[in-house]
Amino acid sequence: MPAIIDTDNKALADQVIAIIKECYDPEIPVDIWELGLIYEIKINATNDIKVTMTLTSPSCPVAETLPPDVEKKLAAIDTANSAKIEITFEPPWEKSMMSEVAMLELGMM
Repeated sequence: MPAIIDTDNKALADQVIAIIKECYDPEIPVDIWELGLIYEIKINATNDIKVTMTLTSPSCPVAETLPPDVEKKLAAIDTANSAKIEITFEPPWEKSMMSEVAMLELGMM
């Protein structure tokens, strides 16, 4: 399930995705973008960034640290006005949401 990108600011969206690709679930050696944990990226006209993401499970051990870490990294983008991470578990994450890159890295293909 590819993330929904809702913005007219492609350059900023590309920066957001690049930063997200630097963020890893410490239990799985694949970035959170390729894992399919990012559901939606919205960037409005004033460059407020809102990312809707999930975790691999509601009891994920990094639930308290990963989302704030991603939010902090996104807020540090020079052209960003603000950044907010929203966590959802609908739909629940499942392995089929991973990209082919993730599946290859994890030896699932």
